Amino acid sequence: MSILFTGRATGAAAKKISLVRRFIMFWLNHARQAVASLGELWRTPSASVLTIAVLGVSLTLPATLHLLVKNMQQISSSFTQAAEISLYIREQTPANQVQSLVTILQADRDIAQVIFVSKQQAMTEFQEISGFGAALNYLDSNPLPDVIRVQPKNTEPEAAQTLLRRLSSERIVDFAKLDIDWLTRLDAIVRMLQQAVAIIALLLLSAVLLIVGNTIRLSIMNKKDEIEVMKLVGATDAFIQRPFLYTGVWFGIFGGLLAFLVVELMLWWLQGAISHVTALYHSDFRLMAMSFNEFIGLLLIAVFLGLAGSYLSVRRHISAIEPTGP
Repeated sequence: MSILFTGRATGAAAKKISLVRRFIMFWLNHARQAVASLGELWRTPSASVLTIAVLGVSLTLPATLHLLVKNMQQISSSFTQAAEISLYIREQTPANQVQSLVTILQADRDIAQVIFVSKQQAMTEFQEISGFGAALNYLDSNPLPDVIRVQPKNTEPEAAQTLLRRLSSERIVDFAKLDIDWLTRLDAIVRMLQQAVAIIALLLLSAVLLIVGNTIRLSIMNKKDEIEVMKLVGATDAFIQRPFLYTGVWFGIFGGLLAFLVVELMLWWLQGAISHVTALYHSDFRLMAMSFNEFIGLLLIAVFLGLAGSYLSVRRHISAIEPTGP
């Protein structure tokens, strides 16, 4: 019985070792074919560089447009005070009622900030800005009203308009003003650009699939005799396809890196001109570059396109190659 048990244990251990060995050999074969496909790119530099350049440039345009939309969103968010609501208080309103309204607004969950500007403060600011100076002291009374400036938490046009209507109904508010038309237009432009980016990206990425697929097809045709010999000695289609699939992956990696470098170079070149313009407006705006997650996303998209283009090509052409008889 002990001998039988020992034999079973030895057989199970040998089976486990065999599975581990097969697993290791499987990945070693994949690594060899990946390195071999990279060497094939090195042996055909002209065709490889041309394909990588076309793939990289094709990815550069949608990546650049994405950064353009991203920076426009940064600009729109930096001007959230343009959605500020001004509440003009009725004449002869007691100060305690005005202060009570300010307290209520400060506790409102939809409001980020409340600033009260008295008519005296408004007149002082007007004297400084208008240039009339002491001439305004000859007025019989101060014609400016008390104003409460309200900054909404949600500066989206629809949300700001809803808050405007609610605050306009306050009893001591004469009228309320919200200058948000230009923000609505900017939001519409950003949404239009987002749709344009999606359409252009779809067209260019489709072109990348065709380019990679055609390059792999030419490579397959150049190795037709070699593929026939491999099939004669028993090589499967999956084994023959792997180097071409890895070639597509390498195309994607190098094309994605090229697109990233081109985009970063463009941003570096534009930053100098933008810094000059922002200095004239006393602004500290800086272009937002591609984040690490966006860089990884660009590489993954490029690799997927390279792999998909090569897969579509090898599935169609390698299976169609059959060894001919003598």
